[in-house]
Amino acid sequence: MDSSEFRKNAYAVVDWIADYMDRVEDFPVRAQTAPGAIRAQLPTTAPEAGQGFDALMADFERIILPGVTHWQHPRFFAYFPANVTPPSMLAEMLVNAMGVNGMMWETSPAATELEEQMMAWLGGMLKLPAEWSGVIQDTASSATFCAVLMARERATGWQVNETGLSEAPPLAFYTSSEAHSALEKAVKMAGLGRAAIRFVPTDVNHAMQPTALAAMMAEDRDKGIIPAMVLATVGSTSVGASDPLDAIGIIARANGALFHVDAAWAGSAMICPEYRHLLDGIETADSFVFNPHKWMGVQFDCSAHFVRDPESLIRTLTILPAFLKTRDGITNYRDWGIALGRRMRALKLWFVIRSYGVEGLRTMFRNHVAWAGDLAQAVRATDGFELVTGPNLSLISFRYRPARLSDAEVDILSDRLLNAVNDDGYTYLTRTQVQGRPVIRIQVGAVQTTRDHVLAAWAHVVEIARGLTLN
Repeated sequence: MDSSEFRKNAYAVVDWIADYMDRVEDFPVRAQTAPGAIRAQLPTTAPEAGQGFDALMADFERIILPGVTHWQHPRFFAYFPANVTPPSMLAEMLVNAMGVNGMMWETSPAATELEEQMMAWLGGMLKLPAEWSGVIQDTASSATFCAVLMARERATGWQVNETGLSEAPPLAFYTSSEAHSALEKAVKMAGLGRAAIRFVPTDVNHAMQPTALAAMMAEDRDKGIIPAMVLATVGSTSVGASDPLDAIGIIARANGALFHVDAAWAGSAMICPEYRHLLDGIETADSFVFNPHKWMGVQFDCSAHFVRDPESLIRTLTILPAFLKTRDGITNYRDWGIALGRRMRALKLWFVIRSYGVEGLRTMFRNHVAWAGDLAQAVRATDGFELVTGPNLSLISFRYRPARLSDAEVDILSDRLLNAVNDDGYTYLTRTQVQGRPVIRIQVGAVQTTRDHVLAAWAHVVEIARGLTLN
């Protein structure tokens, strides 16, 4: 494909993208295909000869598109958003064209320095400590893994990287059952084993109990186990719960444990002054992560990872073969994360923040939170339904509870309702558990969502529910 063909095909793709943005609401939200249906339409071997772009696009429309779950659909209320905005898409086009690998300053100075400044912008928008430094990771899971590795090294006097785990003392990592599973995965990848994780009890608001944390740390110390790290959550995945950072931070510091805060979803909304209180106590943390690629509209992947002491992170992760040696006194982000190769993710942050402005982003978050409040009120007002949690920012959970049914029957019916709603394709919700029982979860956060979409989806849920039976 020469530049002339590329130009023609690229215009066609841009036209398709613009049309998709306008018609995404016409698709079923969740893919309506059976397992294996997409793969069955793909040839079993690669073609020997090249094929024309028109054929590629035709097969994309015919084979791939029916198997796509449309995360940009205005009635996508599952999981958390993975928002795409036009400025972010345009920035990605430029990044893809340049093919930058920003592993070191000299491999693209603009990539490094723009990233430094965009992290400073985000830190200012969230009112984080001015002395903190930041790096863009691919996901919050990677940032959590980096925090676990840094905690492991600090707790063992920086010896595990040198001599391995065989002579290391036992370590403990603390979080709540509401926290993301990324911590468990990170602890396993770090070679520390699931047994090193402590799940701290939560209160009636599903937030970590500081007194329980302190007691568990004291018990571990009495057993010769070193408290290595505490992970607190702001905006938990299941119900949007937030832990008390100030109290947890004091306990973590008193025990010499690294304190990491995960606000992967909710962190974006902290640019609104009225929600910023959820980060009270963040100044006691050692590291903090949130994902602009969720709610902020800076498309995947873009995870903002802040650290109090970048030298500890660099010391944990640096590998310096001769071919990577470079000048002193500059930032080389290859030493701040797991991967050596790094995409130029900062450009889409720059485009999005400048295009919408901080106030434009605040307006979007405020609307989503307000519409979730309206949805919660609709749930309360609808006969046979129970609001279980929230609204916590823009997240609620509910169950279908017709009169005269036992809890066991209600649980069965709520699961049937979720399956029926998602199979229908009009909207997409997710399941979680609260106090061991299933509930249905709705999170308002897609860029193109309006209040009408929220209330129309609720009306559709109610309509489907009325047709369900236990038989």
